[in-house]
Amino acid sequence: MTTSTVTAQESDPREPLERLYRDLRTRPAGLSGREAARRLVANGPNELNRQRHRDWPRQLLRQFTHPLALLLWLAAGFAFLAGTAVLGLAIVAVVVLNAALAFVQEQQAEKAVEALAAYLPAHASVVRDGVRTSVPVRELVPGDVLVVEEGDRVPADARLIEGGVEVDLSTLNGESLPAFRSADLTDVDGPLLDARDLLFSGTSCTGGEGRAVVFATGMRTELGRIAALSQRVGRDESPLERQVKRVAWLIAAVAVGAGAAFLPIGVFVAGLPLADSFNFAIGLLVANVPEGLLPTITLALAVGVRALARGGAVVKRLSAVETLGSTTVICTDKTGTLTQNRMRVTDVWPVGDPLALARSTAACTNADLDAGTGDPTELALLHAARAAGADVDAGRRDGARLRQFHFDPALRMMSTVDREGDRIVVNVKGAPEEVLARTIGADREEIDRVVSGFARRGLRLLAVARRVCDTVPERREDAERDLELLGVVAMFDPPRPEVADAVARCHTAGIRLIVVTGDHGLTAREIARQVGIARDDTRVITGAELEEMTEAQLDDLLRGDEELIFARSSPEVKLRVADALRAQGNVVAMTGDGVNDAPALRRADIGVAMGLAGTDVAREASTMVLTDDNFATVVTAVQAGRRVYDNVRKFILYIFAHATPEVVPFLLFALSGGAIPLPLTVLQILAIDLGTETLPALALGREPAEPGIMDRPPRRRGDGVIDRRVLWRAWGLLGGVSAVLVLGGFFLTLLAGGWHPGDPVGAGTPLHPVWVQATTMSFLGIVACQIGTAFASRTQYASLRSIGVFSNRLLLWGIVFEVVFAAAVVTLPPLQEVFGTAVPPAAHLAVLAAFPLIVWGADELWRAAARKQKTFGR
Repeated sequence: MTTSTVTAQESDPREPLERLYRDLRTRPAGLSGREAARRLVANGPNELNRQRHRDWPRQLLRQFTHPLALLLWLAAGFAFLAGTAVLGLAIVAVVVLNAALAFVQEQQAEKAVEALAAYLPAHASVVRDGVRTSVPVRELVPGDVLVVEEGDRVPADARLIEGGVEVDLSTLNGESLPAFRSADLTDVDGPLLDARDLLFSGTSCTGGEGRAVVFATGMRTELGRIAALSQRVGRDESPLERQVKRVAWLIAAVAVGAGAAFLPIGVFVAGLPLADSFNFAIGLLVANVPEGLLPTITLALAVGVRALARGGAVVKRLSAVETLGSTTVICTDKTGTLTQNRMRVTDVWPVGDPLALARSTAACTNADLDAGTGDPTELALLHAARAAGADVDAGRRDGARLRQFHFDPALRMMSTVDREGDRIVVNVKGAPEEVLARTIGADREEIDRVVSGFARRGLRLLAVARRVCDTVPERREDAERDLELLGVVAMFDPPRPEVADAVARCHTAGIRLIVVTGDHGLTAREIARQVGIARDDTRVITGAELEEMTEAQLDDLLRGDEELIFARSSPEVKLRVADALRAQGNVVAMTGDGVNDAPALRRADIGVAMGLAGTDVAREASTMVLTDDNFATVVTAVQAGRRVYDNVRKFILYIFAHATPEVVPFLLFALSGGAIPLPLTVLQILAIDLGTETLPALALGREPAEPGIMDRPPRRRGDGVIDRRVLWRAWGLLGGVSAVLVLGGFFLTLLAGGWHPGDPVGAGTPLHPVWVQATTMSFLGIVACQIGTAFASRTQYASLRSIGVFSNRLLLWGIVFEVVFAAAVVTLPPLQEVFGTAVPPAAHLAVLAAFPLIVWGADELWRAAARKQKTFGR
């Protein structure tokens, strides 16, 4: 084959097939590997090109125009108007540095989410060099022959050359019902999208199997044309981010109110000049605005996403991390999720000739034993069939196949129509009860006894049957009737060893577990019992029983907190169960892997798809994809979600606790009518908010999970990130103790210098140097209390000893930074002049060493009392 740059414009996909082969320079056996590599260089990768323009200026500008930033810009403007340029410049510095910090964090968060694509590289099945193989989707080229099967995402525009498939075209035309496409339906009129022998990139195969030749890739596809006209959709805010933003606005309103209230108090009560009162009002406003709150939330969520990805759970949007932490019910599959998905046949119960059973079993499969590809169940069946003497060669099997009716989740059966010599035979395998309902002459009582005996041992069961026909059946119902039962095959799929521990963690965390499986009820119960979900009295509801239930009856069944097993269930059962649970206020995580699982995965709060055994459709519909298909990873993700939520609360607690010792000095000054000088200057407050507070706050967002995080019940759906407990602990306990200590340090220095109430301390007075030292003591006192608050904020319930003082190294480095920064503000002459500081007496400085211990100790005693009284659940 010669090298060519084949594009969609060089060929009409609706022209006769032979001419299309000629124009695409390909053949039914596909391209050679070398030719495909050459075309990849010539045509480029099969991917949609995103606009690569640099939008970082817009992102950076957004940080400067954030509502809270606008509030600070306003304060800076007032400061310049009042003639205090130093204060105005300091506020501008706050805005600039916070904007830069937020911008960097936002970039890190975006990179964390974009990097997730590497965990799930997309592949497609193609025929190259005459052999079916798997290649990355981006390496597809025009002329490739695709193999499209149920559950696959169509990776390029292609024309069917063999077989028929049902496809979901909703991504292109919005139609919710699947459309049938076949190589035999060659249309030449009408719109291209309506052509019944064409497949289009971005659509999904929901049934059937076929082969198609690629005629367009990348931006030349129909999807590419749409993408060229579209703009990227922005990221939605998570409920947590919206909630925190509301709180930030509330705090901003309080800040503005406090500043506005102080202005008349300062002028008319304290007798201050208008300019001084104005500056103090601005200081109150700046002290209460949580500038770094929102970007830190984003960073905490992004850190959670990356941690989950490393653990085998790829979260597709940041908001899901927060939702995971409030999960109350997990609806889980059995096969491959609770079990290892490593089937092996343990028992065979033949009816008549065992070789006939083995031959039908081998015929009614799509797996390739020699290549090791295919469904684990079918591979196990082929191993047993080969051992019984049957021919399991995939090539000869496919050559004899005349028709196939794919596995139907509702019928729980599949069948093939095959040629055996001069006979036409229908081979069927499926759930024993479904196959038996279509057989004739079977001893039902004996079969039920055998099936029940196998199922009680936790074995997975398949019945195999056949029928000889005169012609090839066109309809499924004509093929799967009047069958002759050949036997029952029993397989064992052992539970994953780590699942039992994960189930135990769910129980202690108050998370309810519901198993939804297509397996026999006795099999499902035994596996569930082995992993700790079920007991002997656990109720098993079959699909038939559920169909007879009204919505009210289903609500009553699900209203309790006991574990349930839905057996012989179709994917539609998952959707119905998810709807009922969510209507009762539960936060539902639902696992799934099939095409028909997609509606339930979308409806659940957290749709969890299997990365290994799952279909493309299921993965696209899900919120989270498990790269190891392991139930234990779901529980680990829930724990990580709780950790992220807890860390957000810790950060908020730390930030809010400093408002009290910053605001109380202003109130004391105002209420005393100026008799007590201001214990803290506006610039010193800015030095705290700007220099000493930020890094420890960020470090709290990386705090490890504290002990007992999975020993408390899930939070309710309506619970806020900030509640009375957080506010009391921040403003009352930690803030109150800090305010008392800070004012104690202030008065210690002031009184030791000879000050009496009412004495002037303004510039040029004898007591002014003493007042400067006293305000410096207030500044250093808040910094010292910050250290105690940081350690206290590390746990919500547990003691600090249980998590280790040195377990968060980032926090330790943050504390080192704030101590060094505070020392520089107090000792370096240029900074002394800017911030109005002076080194207090050494004896007074020694007192500060006790402040962190007192603040942390008070909170530690309160948490100990709470643990003793068991009042910390909510």
